[in-house]
Amino acid sequence: MLMRVKDLKVHFPIKRGILKRTVGHVRAVDGISLDIRAGETLSIVGESGCGKTTLGQALVRVLEPTNGSIDYFGKDQTGTDIAHLGETELRPYRSDIRMIFQDPFASLNARRRVIDIIGESMRNFGVRDERELESQVAALLRKVGLRPEYMNRFPYAFSGGERQRIGIARALAVHPRLVVADECVSALDVSIQAQTLNLMQDLQEEFALTYVFISHDLSVVEYISDRVAVMYAGRVVELSDTEQLFAAPRHPYTAALLAAVPRPDPRSARAKRPARLKGEVADPANRPTGCAFHPRCPYATDRCEAEDPQLRSVGSSLVACHHAEELMLKGVTVDAA
Repeated sequence: MLMRVKDLKVHFPIKRGILKRTVGHVRAVDGISLDIRAGETLSIVGESGCGKTTLGQALVRVLEPTNGSIDYFGKDQTGTDIAHLGETELRPYRSDIRMIFQDPFASLNARRRVIDIIGESMRNFGVRDERELESQVAALLRKVGLRPEYMNRFPYAFSGGERQRIGIARALAVHPRLVVADECVSALDVSIQAQTLNLMQDLQEEFALTYVFISHDLSVVEYISDRVAVMYAGRVVELSDTEQLFAAPRHPYTAALLAAVPRPDPRSARAKRPARLKGEVADPANRPTGCAFHPRCPYATDRCEAEDPQLRSVGSSLVACHHAEELMLKGVTVDAA
């Protein structure tokens, strides 16, 4: 076990009026509990606005959670709740938990050289000798498939794929154990996506990394993941092994996501009749009563409208659905990236 998240909440206040009084909250993450196992790739999927990125930023403590706990287990397997630590107390954990950001163009400082971008965290965590720092940056650039002489260039000189490799090198600079990758290939074209994913898998094996991989692209998720957590309206509605989830989803929302994947064969029956959910994504500031998905769910009953389902074991999956045992939902095999 590397990290245990329990009842994690991240709420943002809604302020109105001249006095900026709080009149409500956006419940971006609203009570998530999950375990992250050492060495695995756990993917987080869901529609835009479901809270994926907010969850990732809370795990690396870019954001401070409103409530709940994040127990991080060090190499001695001693757990420490890092959810509400101050910046000084949090500093020893900053090198263990790192993040790769979504936009390779916006996440790199255009006024700094590559050696400064990658070397900053090295300096912060003890590398004082400039020759040693230059040697380590050169080694990292080689690891991510870039030439060492590139370290004296500025970000504008690189393509999107190369910039993301610099972002990966920056995340690995202080030998982390957990890396949160937030849509890290979504801004890249398909061929560069495949190269980047293969690179990440090679680095995971070499450096014994654990990934939390945030994405909306199910083909990428199927390719890289060991387990998948499906989020809706700030909560996990299904958590399962990748093969199980794609072959036999248990939650209607998961099945709808899989059915909406474009099919490459235009003659396919699924391509001619794409599944579409009715209604709009649940408003995190005004969550529906009961199951948040019930206004859009074709299987919803009165119980779904009145009673909020809790995440529970159904077969080998964890599912938040009152009717998970009764439903026979169709999976899909997505072509790998």
